[in-house]
Amino acid sequence: MMRQGPLAGRYAASAAMVIFALIPYLALSAALEPLAPIVAKQLHMSAQTMSISSGLGNAAYALGTVLAVQLGLHLPQRRMLLVYAVVLVVGSVLTAAAQDAAMFIIGHLLQGLATSMLLIAAAPALAIGYPREKLRTTVMIMNMGIFGAVALGPFIGGLQADANAWRPLFWIVTGVSVLALLLVVLTFEDAPPANPDAPRDLPAIALSAVGSLAAFLGASELTSHSFLDVEVIAPLLGGLALIVVLVVYQYRATQPLLMVREMLTSSIPVAGVVIALFAAAASVSATGLTASVLAETYGPVRVGLLYLPELGGAVIAAVTFGFVVTRRSVHYMPLVGMVLLAAGILVFWFAMPASQPLALVASGLTGLALGATVAPALFVAGFSLPSANLQRVFALVELLRAVAAFMIAPIFAHFAATVTGDLNEGTNIALWIGLGLALAGAAIGVAIYALSGARPQTPDVDTFLGALRPAWYSPPLLARVRRTPHLDDLDIALPVPESVD
Repeated sequence: MMRQGPLAGRYAASAAMVIFALIPYLALSAALEPLAPIVAKQLHMSAQTMSISSGLGNAAYALGTVLAVQLGLHLPQRRMLLVYAVVLVVGSVLTAAAQDAAMFIIGHLLQGLATSMLLIAAAPALAIGYPREKLRTTVMIMNMGIFGAVALGPFIGGLQADANAWRPLFWIVTGVSVLALLLVVLTFEDAPPANPDAPRDLPAIALSAVGSLAAFLGASELTSHSFLDVEVIAPLLGGLALIVVLVVYQYRATQPLLMVREMLTSSIPVAGVVIALFAAAASVSATGLTASVLAETYGPVRVGLLYLPELGGAVIAAVTFGFVVTRRSVHYMPLVGMVLLAAGILVFWFAMPASQPLALVASGLTGLALGATVAPALFVAGFSLPSANLQRVFALVELLRAVAAFMIAPIFAHFAATVTGDLNEGTNIALWIGLGLALAGAAIGVAIYALSGARPQTPDVDTFLGALRPAWYSPPLLARVRRTPHLDDLDIALPVPESVD
């Protein structure tokens, strides 16, 4: 056994570690758009090479969600967390000190891989490894760590772009990565593998690796190719097909790596996944595309300031989520978030091409929406299964969300730039598509609840944290349509243990 860190078991230190682990890659990804021309010029990279760099980083992020689950089953989990933090620091140093394209791309790839592995390894443990009263703080931290960093990205990216520099920001991010590594060491508490007897699911790793790489590379080729060019369509569709094969394979497996069967046959998890995916896809038109249009009129700092209310919205949503996570109303939060997202997209449509007041309102609504949809939907899905499965639930949702958000972004950008030949008109069309996705996601989520007989319930958090049962009962998917018996209709008494040692 390795020595215990001096801050082992301290909630505040563990929570700070999670925040510092998530910020570097997520903040840089959001800040990179205004900085991309400067980075490309100094490192002698073409726009296409820069796009491939982002694609590889996103592919690595998607792969890391699956790889972290596999490694956690067979290797000491806290030791692997230390390895992931070291990889994050190495990747951050490589990007900040990059002298050429290869150095930058490798560093960005390592950042993406390490970030998702840290998320899967550390966040579920923070959620279920501490007493009930810490859960509210945990969900706020996770929400802010993911969406607060993303919301802050355009502003800090704009500041650096206005100074015609990018390395200071990247070195600051490296410092944050070092702090994350330091906290991993200080909070170290050796833990055994989760299940060393579990099979090594190499096909799942291979499918996620090749599928993610192909799909994201295909999407990144849109910078210099049309959508139907073989360089785009072949890897894009091939990669998506492999991700579908991965899901089907995991559904049919007797000892799956991911919780596909349990999640996709149960109503509440399916509704949560659907809302998370539709929110991720719809939000692309409300952020990246509108920023490109506004950048034609305003400088990078002004554009960044116009998106700063998104951070405020994310903070409000995170605090609200912490308040409702142990209440029945947590079921309604993702639905409210989708409505807010639709409203934000609609206000952005009126704001284009250059209305600053409306852009401020729209970005605030978008921040509220993203904070109210993805993380709450993830926990709604997680509460529907025993807490011992939370890591694998997070992994599946993050894999699918990464594909929905990161891959659709370049597709929407290409569509907006080429559909009419005018970026503003193309963005307006893309905004209508995003509006449709937001409303469709909300409608599908409600329909799944109604057709399955699912009802909003107060989560039994104590039972959930005790790993006895899910926090609530989730009926089988479409139970009313398929006339599957509802638990409440069965004349049986479920044994409830009086106490848990």
